[in-house]
Amino acid sequence: MAENTTTKEKEFIEKYGDELSPTTKNAKWIHKVGEKEDHPGQTLATQNHDVIKHWAEERGATPATVPGTEHGNDLGVLRFNFPGYGGKDLQEVSWDKWFQTFDDRKLVFLFQQHMKNGHQSNFFHMDSPFREHD
Repeated sequence: MAENTTTKEKEFIEKYGDELSPTTKNAKWIHKVGEKEDHPGQTLATQNHDVIKHWAEERGATPATVPGTEHGNDLGVLRFNFPGYGGKDLQEVSWDKWFQTFDDRKLVFLFQQHMKNGHQSNFFHMDSPFREHD
């Protein structure tokens, strides 16, 4: 487990650790806007809404979902619509609805601030303790 986790994150990892990816368990956890990676390319993790929203907005991205993946009235697959990256297949949604789904699913946002070459990274992935295993 990463050393910089809060009590809440440690409890989450202890409760769901067997179901989370090794990447999530070893990522550097970011707790507030302004915290930085230790080096470019480092995998970061957060459940903090402000951090996620700030990361997306820095990249001009808006909250979105993949149409056709809904579960009744619940949003389906959560994504971001990045300008210039083919978002025509995505449906933009409100931040409130996006974060409600994020929290309901107990997701962890895995991301990079920069690629190894130092350029800004758009990489992100969601980890869920409830994902289906192969």
